Amino acid sequence: MDHSTHHTGTAHGHTAPAGGHGHHGPSEHGGHGKGASWSTAVKATLHCLTGCAIGEILGMVIGTALLWGNVPTMVLAITLAFVFGYSFTLFAVVRAGLSLKAAIKVALAADTVSIAVMELVDNTIIALTPGAMDAHLSDGLFWSALLGGFAVAFVITTPVNKWMIGRGKGHAVVHAYH
Repeated sequence: MDHSTHHTGTAHGHTAPAGGHGHHGPSEHGGHGKGASWSTAVKATLHCLTGCAIGEILGMVIGTALLWGNVPTMVLAITLAFVFGYSFTLFAVVRAGLSLKAAIKVALAADTVSIAVMELVDNTIIALTPGAMDAHLSDGLFWSALLGGFAVAFVITTPVNKWMIGRGKGHAVVHAYH
């Protein structure tokens, strides 16, 4: 990824905010090509986790409340996790001046791997926790499996995001629009 255009006052064809460049320097985001900082990776993972958690909890609550089976409930939860995960990035980059089409491309590039890893880990934890798939909203097991899955997913996804950001991929593609 060529970052030379980021310091000209524009970033990827949109006007930079008044009084500054359209991109923060590499040291502010952990450095591109030299490896990202753990702080940057944690922030990116928390961003992803927030959208995933909102979508997944909403999907689990809806499916469980409607007495759906495990498969349709998980499909709804995973779908909503991707929708909410992408939407956080999408709204931020549209607000920064990107067209909707360009913003969708950025959101897909920035978040797909992170959301996929998070969802794979989280849903595996839920599926493997005895009784969790049959628990109701009022059961502590429902909430502990769900929240425990998020915690494990965060721990596993953070190094993935660190590796990707350090190579100018994943959440790194969003930095030009902050």
